[in-house]
Amino acid sequence: MPCSRRREDVPMGRTSYLAKNIGLLTVSQFSTKLLAFFLVPFYTSILSADDYGTFDLFTATVALLIPILTLGIASSVLRFAMERNADLCGVLSYGLRYFAISTLVVALLVGVNYAAGFVVSIQENSLLVFLLFATTNLSGFISNFARGTENIKAIAIGGVVSTSAAVGLNILFLLPLHMGLTGYMLANIIAAALHSAYLVFATKAWRYVSAQKVNPSLKKEMLAYAKPLVANDISWWVNNVSDRYIVTWLCGVSANGIYSVAYKIPSILTMFQGFFAQAWTLSAIKDIDAADSADYFSKMYAMYNFAMTAICSALIVCSRFFARILYAKDFYAAWEYVPFLLISVVFGALAGYVGAIFGAAKDTRVFAHSSVAGAVANIVLNIVLIRFIGVIGAAVATAASYFLIWVIRLFSVRRFVKLRIRFVRDCAVYVLLVAQSVLMVMCKSETAWLYVAETCLLAAVMVLNMENIRLCVQFCNQKFHKKLGENKWTK
Repeated sequence: MPCSRRREDVPMGRTSYLAKNIGLLTVSQFSTKLLAFFLVPFYTSILSADDYGTFDLFTATVALLIPILTLGIASSVLRFAMERNADLCGVLSYGLRYFAISTLVVALLVGVNYAAGFVVSIQENSLLVFLLFATTNLSGFISNFARGTENIKAIAIGGVVSTSAAVGLNILFLLPLHMGLTGYMLANIIAAALHSAYLVFATKAWRYVSAQKVNPSLKKEMLAYAKPLVANDISWWVNNVSDRYIVTWLCGVSANGIYSVAYKIPSILTMFQGFFAQAWTLSAIKDIDAADSADYFSKMYAMYNFAMTAICSALIVCSRFFARILYAKDFYAAWEYVPFLLISVVFGALAGYVGAIFGAAKDTRVFAHSSVAGAVANIVLNIVLIRFIGVIGAAVATAASYFLIWVIRLFSVRRFVKLRIRFVRDCAVYVLLVAQSVLMVMCKSETAWLYVAETCLLAAVMVLNMENIRLCVQFCNQKFHKKLGENKWTK
């Protein structure tokens, strides 16, 4: 079979294309993601803080090793698979080479550690750690290929398969079989393997695997695109999880287990951000060269910013309520870290929005510059703040580092797209989010006045966003009337 795009691009309006992709990802994955979210009380009641913290460190380590050992080639697979008349055989085959090499390297590292015992926790779970790396690596790689070939429906169904398997197997392994940490890891490994297997068959990926030599110019372009992303991915990892290593170092593994659980409430916001981000990356690549890209990208940014800040503000108000439902036993103390982690998700999402523009323009160096700056700030602030104010300092440091990345990218993106942003107004909204967080954390006892004040701050966030609310309503009305007109013609 010739190595080219499997089909021609189907003509579709840019907003329809974005909305369709968001819809597929949201409708198909929301129920299972929500189910997994509400199973947090089950996990925290079965697993100890030590077990939860250990698993968190394993997944964080895997997330660090993948971009380093694969040279970030998965990102190139996504970007170059979307090229018109892409050489899909060359793209996939070259990417698989790095997947195979990285898997062999990890097998060697785990084997050496098993024999020498450098890291006892990994030595005790050697096979599981290796399988966690291999399945997570393959899942991310094949997901990027599916996105690059615009198999969004397959990605959506794959998400359902993966999450459903993880939930079902966790219940089986943790409750009747009492497998503890081993069962929790095994459930996630099998879920990632099933996700990869489904996407391989859905995309018929084997048709694009070739033993022929890859075009040297394609290899050069893919590596040139990917290499800066290694620094970006490492730095992004630092911003995401270095706080957990530092918390473990300064406060112990149990404290890290509690801190890790705190991320479960922000995962509501992360879930929304994830659906949009996957779809937006594809839209940015398609529309980066459009004549009116600045106007389109600015409107999308305004609506996205409003949605993220509004949901964040509402979740801060409800953070203790969700904590009582989700966090069992000693884990309830994690509520204190939630507000600032929510703010970090907002700035991480906005930085990611702008970052997609750099990726579409094939200038990945800006990724590295901004992310490295944020990572350095994150490590310094983590060490300083955790020593002075405890574990909550890690949440504050994470939010501050993402803010820095967002600012750098926002000013750097002008080279490609002149985004029109109400910077002063938006910063006023962010100040209100910080005020909500400080108020929630400082008031240890829950009183009616606390929630009155929090609700007033939420209302202020909405008032400042009135222009964006009108923009969202106008956008939805236009899409509704357009769809209504299309239905009349089809009838």
